Amino acid sequence: MAAPKILNPRHQNIFRATVHHYISTAEPVGSKTLLNEYDFQVSSATIRNVMGKLEKAGFLYQPHISAGRIPSDSGYRFYVDELVTPNQQTKQQARQALQPQPTADFWGLEATLKRATQILATLSGYIALITVPSQSHARLRHLQLLPIAPRQVMMIVVTDIYQPQSMSLAIDCDPEELEILSKFLNHHLQGRSLQDIAYLDPEALDEDFRHCAELLKSICQKVSQVAPNHMATPILVHGISEVLRQPEFSQLEQLQTLLHLLEVRQEQLLPVLFDSVTEDRPTMIHIGAENPLEPMKTCAMISANYYQEEIPVGSVGVIGPTRMFYENAIALVEGTADYLSASLQSQIA
Repeated sequence: MAAPKILNPRHQNIFRATVHHYISTAEPVGSKTLLNEYDFQVSSATIRNVMGKLEKAGFLYQPHISAGRIPSDSGYRFYVDELVTPNQQTKQQARQALQPQPTADFWGLEATLKRATQILATLSGYIALITVPSQSHARLRHLQLLPIAPRQVMMIVVTDIYQPQSMSLAIDCDPEELEILSKFLNHHLQGRSLQDIAYLDPEALDEDFRHCAELLKSICQKVSQVAPNHMATPILVHGISEVLRQPEFSQLEQLQTLLHLLEVRQEQLLPVLFDSVTEDRPTMIHIGAENPLEPMKTCAMISANYYQEEIPVGSVGVIGPTRMFYENAIALVEGTADYLSASLQSQIA
């Protein structure tokens, strides 16, 4: 949003101070408050005149006739787009809080995601959201076929995203043949996405195993089915108790609709959180009425993707009141997303 002509440097400074004070206190801001707490070197009448112009521009409004002014959704949008610089010290704080870096224990990602969600909620003071990595991008790390009974084989599958999964298969092979088949499958399938494995042509794998084409096709289809049922909840949520301290969530009905969205209607929230981030806008901010979902019309949501080999596989976000510490919240979301991208990369290495 381009700055209107009325917003010269003085106007911007007064508007910035108004937003800062309201974010800190949740109390409407008057000209005398700004005069007493900020060094503007102008009269109270001048500040009052500027605030009147900001109100006419739609950036401020009075909740009551005799009250001071508070930022509107349009005001927050201008503030975020033009006046906010993410706090790099806070971004570093998020990275440090999330340390130590993960080890090569490639089935510990679920614990990493839960811990990151808790830390983000604590640092921000808002509801933290982290989506579970997209199932279609999970890649095979290891596969093992083990005999458990005559014509009965246990297949153990480990991916770079999910915990080890196992399933029973009907295969008529002796232990030595299963070992050879396991090595063959690992050689050809390791590193491939589960989605790719589902559509793999077994006859193209190796001349020596063409006679096993139907068996290999069956195994590949089973492997591709491992991840989707691993985690029923696509979004990890933490910090609901944090926002209960915010006066904007004191109304029980408003809080209940938001909780219903977070707990029951996650399928509606998921595309807003994950798909709204683009390459041109790596951090997306929805403010108030900009949110497409009704329970969030009085909220602000900040989200950023995290990546696996430059492919976006999940998203990190916070939800809070529009009266949000945007400088810190943006930095915390970006820092957490950077950490999770590094976590996935270290697990692949």
